[in-house]
Amino acid sequence: MRFSRIFLVAGLLSGAILLGAAGISMTAPQYTIEELRQLYSSGDPSKWPAPDLDSATRIGFRDIGKLDRPSYPDYNPYSKEKEVLGRTLFYDPRMSKSLQLSCASCHDPELGWGDGRRVSYGHNRQTGKRNAMTLFNVGFYKHFFWDGRATTLEQQAVFPVQDKVEMAQTLTQMEANIKAIPEYAVMFKDAFGDAAVTVGRIQYAIATFERSIVSNSSRFDKFVTGSSELLSDEEVKGLHLFRTRARCINCHNTPLFSDNQFHNDGQALYGSKMEDFGHYHLSGKQEDIGAFRTPSLREVGQTGPWMHHGNFPTLRDVVEYYNLGNPSPIQKFVQVDESKRPVPSPVLRKLNLDKEELHALEAFLKTLTTQVRKPAPPALPGMN
Repeated sequence: MRFSRIFLVAGLLSGAILLGAAGISMTAPQYTIEELRQLYSSGDPSKWPAPDLDSATRIGFRDIGKLDRPSYPDYNPYSKEKEVLGRTLFYDPRMSKSLQLSCASCHDPELGWGDGRRVSYGHNRQTGKRNAMTLFNVGFYKHFFWDGRATTLEQQAVFPVQDKVEMAQTLTQMEANIKAIPEYAVMFKDAFGDAAVTVGRIQYAIATFERSIVSNSSRFDKFVTGSSELLSDEEVKGLHLFRTRARCINCHNTPLFSDNQFHNDGQALYGSKMEDFGHYHLSGKQEDIGAFRTPSLREVGQTGPWMHHGNFPTLRDVVEYYNLGNPSPIQKFVQVDESKRPVPSPVLRKLNLDKEELHALEAFLKTLTTQVRKPAPPALPGMN
């Protein structure tokens, strides 16, 4: 009997170790909603309940919280004049070949700095294959676009200009178009000290403007810094689920609500006409097939439709998809390259959240949306 007890205890311990390694808490304490409210609104994240993290996430983990403002790089410091110039260029359709499309055509502040479409219209009404990402808080990212093809905001600024499907313009002609507008000379002099118009200065000005697009005063931000009554009981429950049983925190962490990494969330649409391997097209690494950059969840309530392909029309669709834990796609009788079959991230697991919990999670996500200022387009130089 003594030995059987030893084996039983050993077995239980080994099982607990395995579950712990998988990120499953064996002794998660139970809290009332009022206790959770007091902990999360204490202004001290060290008092928060422990998050449900996988071992890989624990390395360098930063929790969600109040977002500050982005910093500006030493090579492109902030100035008000540069921001004003960048904002004007952002709205100017003369940056494009057709003279009809501007950056704001796909990144409209009235539409959450996106365009509200599944995929965007570009030059000659061509459509791209990915959803236009919001520019909210873009200054906090380390990689840009869904696939991470740009590594600085300055570099990012001219990718759409040159894309044949988007603005279809050469950088040489873009520079010439802006240089031909006399009023811009004054703006470039104010921003850079002289009137020279160059591609590099256009990039720097647009990037400076884009870093000013910040959302950091949501109800969530105010709640976690002491305004304990700003979230409903349901929203508090959703916040706790987000960090624990729903496991969202494993990818959507840091005050940005993004880990700035690439993950395969099972949406490569392998073998379909919309197949997209994401970051793999840049890295060439097998493990990056179907991996896309983790988007921030700030302002997620107004940045739909969702996912890189824009196929999820409601936020509830997204929540329910992840609750299913990356269900196997419908098998189609098509010829596919098996060597490139995407392997979804192990972070994805069936969650078994009930309808009430899903509703609470969705309610919390909407606390990240603010009534941000939606600026009117600026007057464009040389256009009456």
